[in-house]
Amino acid sequence: MISKKQARQFILLKQGLYGPKIFHGKNGIESYVRQAACVQFDPIDVCGKNHELVFQARVEGFEKTHLFELLYQDKVLIDWFDKNMSICLREDWPYFSYEREWAYTGKRSSDAIQEACDKVLDYIRENGEVASKDLVFQDKVDWYWGVPTTLARAVLDTLYDQGRLVVSRKQNTRKFYDLTERHISQEILKMENPNQTQHEQLCWKVLRRIRGVGLLHANNSYAYIGIDGLKAKERKEVFHTLLKEERIYEIHVEGCKLPFYYMAEDQPLLDQVINGIDESDRLEFIAPLDNLIWDRVMIEELFGFSYKWEIYTPIKDRKYGYYVLPILLGDRFIGRIEMKRDRKKKKFDILNIWWEDKVFNTKENRKRVKGHAKEFMKVMF
Repeated sequence: MISKKQARQFILLKQGLYGPKIFHGKNGIESYVRQAACVQFDPIDVCGKNHELVFQARVEGFEKTHLFELLYQDKVLIDWFDKNMSICLREDWPYFSYEREWAYTGKRSSDAIQEACDKVLDYIRENGEVASKDLVFQDKVDWYWGVPTTLARAVLDTLYDQGRLVVSRKQNTRKFYDLTERHISQEILKMENPNQTQHEQLCWKVLRRIRGVGLLHANNSYAYIGIDGLKAKERKEVFHTLLKEERIYEIHVEGCKLPFYYMAEDQPLLDQVINGIDESDRLEFIAPLDNLIWDRVMIEELFGFSYKWEIYTPIKDRKYGYYVLPILLGDRFIGRIEMKRDRKKKKFDILNIWWEDKVFNTKENRKRVKGHAKEFMKVMF
């Protein structure tokens, strides 16, 4: 059994958020994705996009151009659906074959969409990458999220889901698509999914989520969103298999009813925490969809910090603000900050800071938070 403080330290060390930064420069971006399996993508850009905020908090010398190069020039990373829209390793492509096969069933596609697919593929073969506005199919069609969209966008989404197209680059929020074989090597494309059964696939995905956070319960969690077919029965079977194969271990935390699970390969890291580590006074702003806070119930349980992303909450019902970032100091969340980029004036504004407790509202902390915001803004502008 470990204490809540030790649990926090373990998770933060795993995340690269405790003590000196362990990820550096362009290689550090790739290294963190390799460790975390995926980083959630969101296009909303108030003070930086979610994935940019994730990397900025962990990677010394992070630059947005480095991420662009890894995604669209070096072709090491890829935009793909994992935990919702995410950034993953391109080499993981074979493992997502089940999802691509499901997309081929056409359950989400009308005859009009299917009929236009071959025409769009022919157009891309002839003309190269396209965005939805480049195509002539601008009629509205019903789409799976319940809101009509253009036929062009529906076709591109369908071909993307099937793996016949990939996102070749992004220009602000505009996505360009190209043929998959132009962006993923034949060696990877010819590989079969190592997971031969649905159960093996679920085990692989659950393991990715545990890797992405550090500690997780076995009960239902927001961290497991994006894993189709993981109902209570299947989840129980998955954890039984992973424990039996000693790919994960169980641990109890003082004051918590349910056990937590961590990856077997992280045992040395946990031993390091149990043996005692130095306190950290590192300060970071945490993204709304950061891997660290995927399981917000667990965060409240271990950190005593309740966080809700209020971007979809009506203004009158918001407790804080539209795009608020938790402030992490050491192994505690000490408050929240709301910042906004003013593109016309080329500056950032700090709209508000809410302290979690008055004990944190000190002259030193105020100075540190504002100083960190200033450095943060240089990277994110």
